[in-house]
Amino acid sequence: MYDKIGGFGTVSRIVLNFYSKALESDAIAPYFASVDMQRLIDHQTQFICALLGGPPSFSDDQIRDVHRDVKISEDGFDQFVELFEQVLQEAELEAADVAAVVQLCETKRPLVVVR
Repeated sequence: MYDKIGGFGTVSRIVLNFYSKALESDAIAPYFASVDMQRLIDHQTQFICALLGGPPSFSDDQIRDVHRDVKISEDGFDQFVELFEQVLQEAELEAADVAAVVQLCETKRPLVVVR
């Protein structure tokens, strides 16, 4: 999937577009109130690259650990997925590819959401 959508350049543009919209969202922006956004964008770009089959890779333990104190709710995760899906569509990915990326994001829900 990583190479199919255009590799790092495409992922980078998608992530930048996502955070631009996320910071304007009443539902999502509070999660980033005290976050170093440049660092987060760099890490999220790497994570999405890995999620799509590109370099680098992150273990489930790393993903769980980094989100442990963020206290992301089910609704917050839903908002993230909805906004990310919108950004993927705006990047003109094929509908099947958008659905596949959304499904990949969903596989990480148990690692990110507070239970």
